[in-house]
Amino acid sequence: MQYFPLFVDTQSLRVLIVGGGDVASRKLDLLCRTEAEVHVIAKEASVEVIAYQQKGRITLELRAVNEHDIRSWDLVYLATADKALNERLATIAKQGNIWVNVVDNPSFCSFITPSIVDRGRLQIAISTAGAAPVYARELRARLESWLPQSITPLFDFIAERRQDVQAKLPIFKQRRLFWERFFKLNQSRFDKQTTAHYQACFTLQDGQGELLLLDEKIEAELLPIAAMPYLQKLDIVFSEQSMPHTLNELLRRDAARDSNWSDYSLQQALSAGEHCLVYADVAEIDRLVALFPQAKRVKVGAI
Repeated sequence: MQYFPLFVDTQSLRVLIVGGGDVASRKLDLLCRTEAEVHVIAKEASVEVIAYQQKGRITLELRAVNEHDIRSWDLVYLATADKALNERLATIAKQGNIWVNVVDNPSFCSFITPSIVDRGRLQIAISTAGAAPVYARELRARLESWLPQSITPLFDFIAERRQDVQAKLPIFKQRRLFWERFFKLNQSRFDKQTTAHYQACFTLQDGQGELLLLDEKIEAELLPIAAMPYLQKLDIVFSEQSMPHTLNELLRRDAARDSNWSDYSLQQALSAGEHCLVYADVAEIDRLVALFPQAKRVKVGAI
């Protein structure tokens, strides 16, 4: 993984953009949604850049940039039409341990800006590490069409009630199960029923746990899409053998691991409402299918 994705708090972030053309204005379209302090230096500025200045959202200096300007910033975007100038300023920024992005020149970037789906508190960042930005934009378009705009007020609703849930449900597992019930009942919409769904989830009872069975002969690449939600809900993974890296990457990262388990401990976990996975050889999976008829056995292309 060359580029590590992370989300940065912009409340005290100081950002410099060098350049005032169309490329700079596209960066501003994103940066001006944040709480960052944004300063632009450019010989000339587009109508869009000037509009941000007139709104008081950015500060703008219409002049040539110099090496002394590349100081005391958290992020620097270099978006001039002069490739040599961009590269020289990028080198200065890196020497000063300043994160820098040179537009359309990944080899001089210490960070890149992903394609972003913006739904208020829900942010989805998509990157191909600069290899295929067109595909990243296409994937973003698919997600934009799939995620309703009501996600924005829904997550505002949830944020306002997190302390209420923590007070009523002091145990972490209780809260996780509560929110799982809420999203299953409410889905991703925000409407007149959302408050009623929220209240109802405090009284709904947790049922029997779920058991997913996976034999070692099935490769991660061949897993059915329907299995993915189950893998992300796992509480415990029962396996006496190490699992392939490709499969581990699909599992919920904080799921507990039990390599010394028994039928009794598995039954206890299910009775406690846990989401469980057993990864074993074919003979063991066949035995468990007979012992736990309610289990979901993963097969290539089906579940």
